[in-house]
Amino acid sequence: MISFNDIKNPLTKDLELFESLFRQSMKTDVPLLDTVMSYIVKRKGKQIRPLFVMYSAKLNGGITESTYRGAALVELLHTATLVHDDVVDDSDQRRGFFSINALWKNKIAVLVGDFLLSKGLLLSIDNNDFALLKIVSSAVREMSEGELLQIEKARRLDITEEIYYDVIRKKTASLIASCCSVGAASAGANAEVIEKFRLIGEKIGMAFQIKDDLLDFGDADIGKPHGIDIKEKKMTLPLIYMLNNLDKSSKRKVINTIKQDHDNPKKVDEIIKMVINSGGIEYASKKMIKLKDEATELLQDFKTHENYIHFQSLIDFIIEREK
Repeated sequence: MISFNDIKNPLTKDLELFESLFRQSMKTDVPLLDTVMSYIVKRKGKQIRPLFVMYSAKLNGGITESTYRGAALVELLHTATLVHDDVVDDSDQRRGFFSINALWKNKIAVLVGDFLLSKGLLLSIDNNDFALLKIVSSAVREMSEGELLQIEKARRLDITEEIYYDVIRKKTASLIASCCSVGAASAGANAEVIEKFRLIGEKIGMAFQIKDDLLDFGDADIGKPHGIDIKEKKMTLPLIYMLNNLDKSSKRKVINTIKQDHDNPKKVDEIIKMVINSGGIEYASKKMIKLKDEATELLQDFKTHENYIHFQSLIDFIIEREK
């Protein structure tokens, strides 16, 4: 597997142009808002989503001005949802930094999220990128539905594997699916190819979420278990697998422990050990690899393209990352 820097390097100039447009899109004359926007820009992550947009475009004819706007649109709306999520989850941190609501309180954080949403909408409308806006808006709708479905099921912790896949398809995978379909659409691909890239992104996104599930339990390479999802009463695939293989009495006992003792480190550690001993980690890993292989299979038509290896390496990075 090539390094993440090797994946990004072919797009260095393109990422710089995207970054310039992204910063420009966030400009405002309101001093407080401008301060918050500057803080957000400094906290940017690995730019995985813009990379998926751009490589999807490259595989379908090349990057255009519309591609940069599409990548900026995705990032604006994604950032807005993260700001709102931190308010909903009452989270004080995001990627190791203080969250917006931790520094400026909930009211300002909600308004900042609204501002980012409006900026994304206007960026598309002002440039007649209606097809791209429709793709990303559909993803935001699905993300909201996925979050609400997860909240609804978390109350009783009765989530099945089928419902779990529905949650992560909407909550996580829909955005990466939109990145890939936006990239293809911005390069002028036809409807059939755009749908294929949407499906590739959906499978990558689901694999991405299962990887997050696995990281929460830790392993020999990653370090000691974390258990954050259990503390937050989130039903992950390894945990669902373990519960499905318990008798009714034991299952009820574990669910009650998660409901009542999720803040007890000793109890959380006991559940983590049960999940590991049940084979839940191996089961989830196999499901993740299967989704990755399905995405790769859909990508085979582009295997002779010079950028295929970079797109494939980006997929590999999703499931081999350690955080």
